[in-house]
Amino acid sequence: MNPGFLASFFFILLAEMGDKTQLVALSFAAKYRPANVLAGVFLGTLICHWLSVFIGQNLSVIIPFHYLKIVIGLSFVGFGVWTLKGDSYDGQQGRDGVKFNPVITVAIAFFLAELGDKTQLATISLAAEYQSFLGVWLGSTLGMVAADGLAIIIGVLAGRKLPEKTIKYLAASIFVVFGLLIVLEAILKN
Repeated sequence: MNPGFLASFFFILLAEMGDKTQLVALSFAAKYRPANVLAGVFLGTLICHWLSVFIGQNLSVIIPFHYLKIVIGLSFVGFGVWTLKGDSYDGQQGRDGVKFNPVITVAIAFFLAELGDKTQLATISLAAEYQSFLGVWLGSTLGMVAADGLAIIIGVLAGRKLPEKTIKYLAASIFVVFGLLIVLEAILKN
């Protein structure tokens, strides 16, 4: 299996845990059918992560790969810190009064919520690291859909949150460890 796919799926799944877009999925699941919400999440993420992978793939043309690898590693450490800090959600995302079908509404909300989000930045970094357009694009998209699908299922079935602190610390630790390993590898190979 493609290493870019596996890494992207894993990291984006972790990064999405407790993220604001997961809360958006929960709020949409209260308003629309879960299948429509999941389809919208998939569509919005597919488009946003295509853009992210395109950007990440082309960074290596501008920045020498050795330096890019150090930046990627440091960005992963940053994602770990960001994960600890957490995101906030004010409940207003996607409630602009425009009446589209539910799938389009969720897709637009997800696309906009992902712009500049840690999972988008992580996808850019993963694309630059693995140089596997299709692997990173599909892995990051499916990781996002899996995490948000889990939020939808839990929101619908249980009506309560996962132990956010535990997930947050685990995800942050994984990001920091892998980020430091990438930086170390870049320094030792130069």
